[in-house]
Amino acid sequence: MTSPFTWTLHGDGRTLPPGDVVAPDERLSWPRTIGIGAQHVVAMFGATFLVPLITGFPPATTLFFSAVGTLLFLVITAGRVPSYLGSSFALIAPITAATASHDQATALGGVVAVGALLALVGLVVHFAGAKWIDIVMPPVVTGTIVALIGFNLAPAAWNNVKVAPVTATVTLTAIILVTVLFRGIIGRLSILVGVLIGYATAVFRGEVDFTAVSDAAWFGLPQFQTPSFSASTLGLFLPVVLVLVAENVGHVKSVSAMTGRDLDAVTGRALFADGVATVLAGAGGGTGTTTYAENIGVMAATRVYSTAAYMVAGLVGLTLSLMPKFGALIATIPVGVLGGAATVLYGMIGILGARIWVQNRVDFSNPVNLNTAAIALIIGIANYTLVIGDVSLEGIALGTGAALLVYHVMRSLAKWRGTSMEPASPASVPAGAELGAH
Repeated sequence: MTSPFTWTLHGDGRTLPPGDVVAPDERLSWPRTIGIGAQHVVAMFGATFLVPLITGFPPATTLFFSAVGTLLFLVITAGRVPSYLGSSFALIAPITAATASHDQATALGGVVAVGALLALVGLVVHFAGAKWIDIVMPPVVTGTIVALIGFNLAPAAWNNVKVAPVTATVTLTAIILVTVLFRGIIGRLSILVGVLIGYATAVFRGEVDFTAVSDAAWFGLPQFQTPSFSASTLGLFLPVVLVLVAENVGHVKSVSAMTGRDLDAVTGRALFADGVATVLAGAGGGTGTTTYAENIGVMAATRVYSTAAYMVAGLVGLTLSLMPKFGALIATIPVGVLGGAATVLYGMIGILGARIWVQNRVDFSNPVNLNTAAIALIIGIANYTLVIGDVSLEGIALGTGAALLVYHVMRSLAKWRGTSMEPASPASVPAGAELGAH
């Protein structure tokens, strides 16, 4: 591959023999590539739009920076890592808290800070390697942080559900049924299909106002907003960097496993690219980005890992973001629908943390692991709050700090006293592998 924008045609470009895969630096014929790229847009659509809708940000703006971030990611990784950068669910809690205590501009400042730190981590990984990540964030810590972020959001889901419980219940039920009744792409898009069914229910019940859609123009730039910064909110946001690191590392390792190519050398680039994309999003009014597991599902189903398809997806997303009428239509999705979908998604984030423990065979008979998870989860779920001057540290920040502190202090003391229950050579898969997108 001579450049990120040059791909070798795979076979005849039309057929894919059993067992074959289309590598990142290959492509099928352009009509087929465009079709697969459009499918990637559909895959990321539901989750990417839910984040701005839940946090109150303009959906078109988030889509704009998601598309720009995806194109930038492909360039920075030299077209070696197929990925769509969608909205990060890990940022919902800090954005919601910062907006409530300050305003949206301050929340955007937190997003910028997260992106800057992630980009810095990417640079360190690029030059020093990723081994230190596994040392600082072993699976028990990574899983705990992911879990507490998801469960910390539970009250936000209920606040939406109780506004329109019937619509929320229909949405939730539809997501559950579509997941088990359909295979292939429809089953993988159960949240999007559920939201559409919930939306139709809300329209029938008179819960949707289309006035803004009628008034919106067909073409135009999205609504941009500049950030402001407050030291008092940074503690809410910086723990999210650990989740984004785990998600990106897991994504690179998943793609490497599926394509049979060693991509460890571009892990730092992937982290740096997502960091830069998140900085741009926060600087202009977007909600922050991360690699998307939904699109890994599309790649697994099609066996097409071509970054050409992602280039198409980025361009399609960018085009849609420049249609204000489309953004206005998305913004009409009522809170009842969001509450039903959020009930599933927030729970999934929490369970993804437990999945990391299971995949890595975390031993909870070891009191170091048990106390790390137990203490941090209660702090995160109950939303413990510590105020120091103008700085307020809430559940996610305190829980993350507790997970890191309890694990490393207890582990060090156990080794010093000779009471450690760790096996001599623990076997584990990389922390964050197949973590998910959000």
